[in-house]
Amino acid sequence: MTTHHSSTPNIHNAEKETFADNVFFSARRALSHHASGGNVLMLATLLALLAANIPGISTFYSEFWGQEMRLQIGDFNLFSHAGHPMTVLQFINDALMAIFFFNIGLEIKREILVGELSSFRKALLPVLGAIGGMIIPVSIFFIMSQGTTYTDGAAIPMATDIAFSLGIIALLGSRVPSSLKIFLTTLAVVDDIGGIIVIATFYSGHIDMAFIGYAAIGLLVLLAGGAVLKIQTKMFYFIIGGVVWFLVLNSGIHPTIAGVLVALCVPSVPVYAPGKYIKIIRENIRRFREDDDLDPNSRTILSHEQMDWLKEIETASDRVISPLQDMEDQLHPLTDYLIIPLFAFANAGIYLLDIEPTAVVSGISLAIMVSLVVGKFVGIFLFSWLGVKTGIAPMPEKSNWKMMSAISLLGGIGFTVSLFIASLTFDTSYPIGAEMLDNAKLGIVAGSLTAGLLGYMLLRITLPKSANAIEPGTTSATHNEQRQHGSFI
Repeated sequence: MTTHHSSTPNIHNAEKETFADNVFFSARRALSHHASGGNVLMLATLLALLAANIPGISTFYSEFWGQEMRLQIGDFNLFSHAGHPMTVLQFINDALMAIFFFNIGLEIKREILVGELSSFRKALLPVLGAIGGMIIPVSIFFIMSQGTTYTDGAAIPMATDIAFSLGIIALLGSRVPSSLKIFLTTLAVVDDIGGIIVIATFYSGHIDMAFIGYAAIGLLVLLAGGAVLKIQTKMFYFIIGGVVWFLVLNSGIHPTIAGVLVALCVPSVPVYAPGKYIKIIRENIRRFREDDDLDPNSRTILSHEQMDWLKEIETASDRVISPLQDMEDQLHPLTDYLIIPLFAFANAGIYLLDIEPTAVVSGISLAIMVSLVVGKFVGIFLFSWLGVKTGIAPMPEKSNWKMMSAISLLGGIGFTVSLFIASLTFDTSYPIGAEMLDNAKLGIVAGSLTAGLLGYMLLRITLPKSANAIEPGTTSATHNEQRQHGSFI
């Protein structure tokens, strides 16, 4: 979501750039990241299902995740919880996923400051859709699970997987109006906020107030470092954030919450204002031009002065980008191409040979499927429709209700966070818990796949045949403005 460090800004273009252009560019970068990451996520899920069901490989696959993890100095093991070393699976779910939620926290803070959540009117429609997309699926699950042992899993179908959903939208390219992509992205961000609140509220164990107190001190150090001492170095926030994560891990609160809290402490203000940055760039370019060497290609090795000028430009480029934007930009490849696919590979493996064929249409699997496919669709579409019809929120540009219904279906892809909440809900140390988790995973995969296919087919049918087609009711001015901006993916 930041401008590449290697490019020198065009001064005149920078002066003409509007706030809306900056928001558009940030959304475009975010969408391209998530969409390409969705393809890797799909591959990791397929490999997990294959590994869990191929004889010989399946045994190694299931046993590997139970191996212990240690990063130990003397008797202290960083990867430990309540004195016990983490397993590989716990390390992925509690440590690596904390980095994922840290990245989500950075996205949320940026969206609130300069993105879609910074404007009440722009944010209202996807916020309403997200609220409906959480309330209705949870309600359906509660109704279908009454009198059963899996009522605690009601939060499983409440989230939308941004990587998968935007990956499917990317298959249709520029035919999808940019306003719908922004709507779905913002809706997924609000869903993430809801998921974070649920995890913090309902998935915490015995609370150790001493560790919470120490973690609070760590958060205060982070806040003071950014707001008072103006510390910009990313290593400061990573190191202190790691300490806060360990303290929260052992406090009884789920450690992924630490990732979000640390992200909210990362400063969003750069050291250099753009104007000062441009002055530094101009001055160092002038020095190069005034260098005694008239032929810029005659030297194979730079002089010390030239190296100093380049280092000053490099330092200035780092300081004109806030730590929040820089971290978010650098963490996206890590989360999209490593952490989330690894999480899917570790958690999506379901041993299908022991599962009855009817399991997918019964019990918790059926409840999750109906909640994702029907509940998400009804909740997102109904609350969005009410928002537009009552006049409190505008309809996304160049869209209609057929397109909105397709986007509402794509909101039923609840893969990553749904799997994560399911893994927190059921205790696999008991056979019934392990069986319940496998059936929940089956419902999540089947429901997400169904919602994705239905949403893709409906969107393909309802979209205009080309990106240049103007939908009925769309003004030429709006159309020309969107052509000027270009497509997102």
